[in-house]
Amino acid sequence: MIKKWHYILVIIIGLAVAVSGFMKEENLDYVWDYAEWTSKSLPLEAIVPNEAEVEFNHFDIPFSGKSFSAFKQALAFKESQGRYDIVNEFGYMGKYQFGGSALRAVGITNRKEFLDSPILQEEAFKALLAINKHGLRNEIEKYSGKIINGTEITESGILASAHLLGAGSVKRYLRNNGNIRITDGYGTTMRSYMKKFGGYDTSIIKPNPNAKAKDNLTKKSVS
Repeated sequence: MIKKWHYILVIIIGLAVAVSGFMKEENLDYVWDYAEWTSKSLPLEAIVPNEAEVEFNHFDIPFSGKSFSAFKQALAFKESQGRYDIVNEFGYMGKYQFGGSALRAVGITNRKEFLDSPILQEEAFKALLAINKHGLRNEIEKYSGKIINGTEITESGILASAHLLGAGSVKRYLRNNGNIRITDGYGTTMRSYMKKFGGYDTSIIKPNPNAKAKDNLTKKSVS
């Protein structure tokens, strides 16, 4: 008799636990806080990343596909592992490893300001792409889709290679049909950049020989 009632009691308790699992708890929003789920009552806009947070993240979660964002992420990771504050042994700075000539080309003279500003670094990268796209516009038109040294030439591969070694080096490489070896200080070859960063969508970048990093910042502050 005792065993029978004990068995019934266990069933009742089990049903109570199961039912409570389906009960809705009021006023509780669960927000991912990088390491754990925490319970907070927050408006929806507080838990959705804003434009700046998406633009200037450190790529903990990789982008997929061949979008411009994926292109930026892949190149930044190769250059600096996505770090804005890094300076390498050759003096190249920031997330996209800008040298002195590249900084001057996009109108930046204050290196500390550059290192301290993720937004400025992003705008500098886009400005340099615009300058290189203008300077290499004939090469992009002439060589895109061709196979050189076993690698298909694409606009994004050309722009990435120009970022690594300069537009002039890209012109020499293509005009010599890839039969010259051009490397940076670490031995990274132009061919490897042509291959690794080929096929991304860089159509968002418009050719502009006079692009400056702070132009868009000025426009954003005015608007």
